[in-house]
Amino acid sequence: MLSEFIATNREEIVTRTRGKVTSRPGPRATLEELNHGVPIFLSQIIETLRLSGADSPAIGESASKQGGDQLKQGFTVGQVVHGYGDVCQAITELAEEKKAPITIEEFHTFNRCLDEAIARAVTEYMRQHEATLNDAGTERLGSLAHELRNTLSGALLAFDILKKGNVGVCGATGSLLGRSLIGLRDIVDRSFVEVRLELGAQKRERTSLSELVREVESDAAMGMNMVGVTLMVDAVDEGVFVEVDRQIVHAALANLVQNAFKYTRPGSNISLRAYATGNRTFIDVEDECGGLPAGNPQNLFRPFERRAFDRTGLGLGLAISRRGVEANGGRLGVRDLPGKGCVFSIELPRAPEA
Repeated sequence: MLSEFIATNREEIVTRTRGKVTSRPGPRATLEELNHGVPIFLSQIIETLRLSGADSPAIGESASKQGGDQLKQGFTVGQVVHGYGDVCQAITELAEEKKAPITIEEFHTFNRCLDEAIARAVTEYMRQHEATLNDAGTERLGSLAHELRNTLSGALLAFDILKKGNVGVCGATGSLLGRSLIGLRDIVDRSFVEVRLELGAQKRERTSLSELVREVESDAAMGMNMVGVTLMVDAVDEGVFVEVDRQIVHAALANLVQNAFKYTRPGSNISLRAYATGNRTFIDVEDECGGLPAGNPQNLFRPFERRAFDRTGLGLGLAISRRGVEANGGRLGVRDLPGKGCVFSIELPRAPEA
């Protein structure tokens, strides 16, 4: 019987399947899939073949559970499908090599079992995945609406006071209006970048590093005046270029500068430096916030994470910035300057000379 053949040659099939999982071009194999997923796939096939047929409810129940478990373990839907296919191919090849006495009817049953298992596993995977997205999406949408409402309320309040003519535009109320409008712009930019990243709609182009820095410096001018800090920008080599999605990287850098404005103490400085070393480029934003809070600095890049001494905003800016930089083949990190501030650094591949 085919089930006995698989059970007898289990280790050989596992080894062959792992080889296929490792060598396939996509989806990329994960350590979890190699060490955990392959044996589970094989055990499920053995179990389903021992049942009366692919129409048995137990097959669907087992596959549904497997699909849900794989979602929790971090598998992609592609890995769910390809995992079954790799096991199937390994079994078929080994049976042919060993000339195993397996009937056509057994192979038909085997294929029906796989077909049913894949369908049920993917269905359950997608059902749970959609439910997870709906819950997270509803929570995020509510938080975004709350942030937009608060920021817009500040702008409307300042505008209402200003139009009465009792205070000047250059005073504190005018500054409130300016900060609120900048906040609205940042929320919209962040949401725009997040949508593009989710859709995979990046469009890379050859971009001058000096132009990118000048654009961010120009955008930051208004915010700098609002908070009473000085932005110091070092000269950038005009001959340095990067191949990136200009809007996404611009938004990531602008968010770092806005964060520096938010946390730097009034009357102090923010430094913006961009330079190249070999085939890599670096953009550093150094602030004078007094140093990072205790704990792992990398936690700042987690969604909904905010610095301990500030609870405003959603805490999504740094997470989205890191995603944007990584989508362009770069890295975004931070290092602490205890007692002084911190430095956020964007590292990107340098584009070859034209």
